[in-house]
Amino acid sequence: MSARFQDKAATAVMWLAGIIILAVLVTFLGYMLVKGLPVLSWDFITGMPSDINAGGGVGPQLFNSFYILGLSMLFSIPVAVGAGIYLAEYAGNDRLTDMIRLSTESLATVPSIVLGLFGMIIFVNMLGMGFSIIGGSLTLMLLNLPVLVRVTEETIRTVPAHYREASLALGATKWQTIWRVVLPNALPGIITGITLTAGRALGETAILIFTAGTTVSRTLPDFAVTSAGETLAVHMWYVMAVGLVPDRVAIADGTGALLIITILIFNLMFTLPSKYVQRKMAGGGH
Repeated sequence: MSARFQDKAATAVMWLAGIIILAVLVTFLGYMLVKGLPVLSWDFITGMPSDINAGGGVGPQLFNSFYILGLSMLFSIPVAVGAGIYLAEYAGNDRLTDMIRLSTESLATVPSIVLGLFGMIIFVNMLGMGFSIIGGSLTLMLLNLPVLVRVTEETIRTVPAHYREASLALGATKWQTIWRVVLPNALPGIITGITLTAGRALGETAILIFTAGTTVSRTLPDFAVTSAGETLAVHMWYVMAVGLVPDRVAIADGTGALLIITILIFNLMFTLPSKYVQRKMAGGGH
């Protein structure tokens, strides 16, 4: 076979693989949205849930989803970015660095249900937090850290070395170079990692079932971190698994559609500004 034929065949295979993935995604999202969009209404999105009567809403679950996500990212981002900077800029090839990387990679491979059990043992039982928003957030932090650390490290490493050299040549210290030169150029990649991690955390169930619980406060919004923190994903599981409401299928469909729309909007809110910053910086570089 000629090289041109092989090239065209390989290109066709790649296109076919991409189309199959896109078709699966569109089919999945389309099915969920077709089933769930008719259920969505203002009363459903902002209303209180019901354990017995039909017509309950998911207002507290929607609030808890973003509240727990915000707290977990607040705990995760400083630690992960700091660790990524250390690994990329300061760490040498020693045992400590190897141990940090091994710990990060090991944590990334732990199943979420194991993290949930760990969080229940440590935060819920040993520290006496009970099923609470703070317990769920701290456990969810363990899910976020590995991805954020690796993304931060790899993104910082992609910043060209001559950026650092130029900054140091002008008399800047190493930290000033990292803060004013390296991090701004690595920011789009870090934001992308944060967006992917946050989208994954929004749909997490196993961790939060064991730490945040399957009930909600009757006050909306309730900012008390000791309150129970059922989220949209957990509510969808709970309704279909042990729910007693007669319209539980409709509630699950509506919750699934709302969760998908929420994640899509959330991703767009962070991805579009990141792309704009990246293009602006690339244009400025020329």
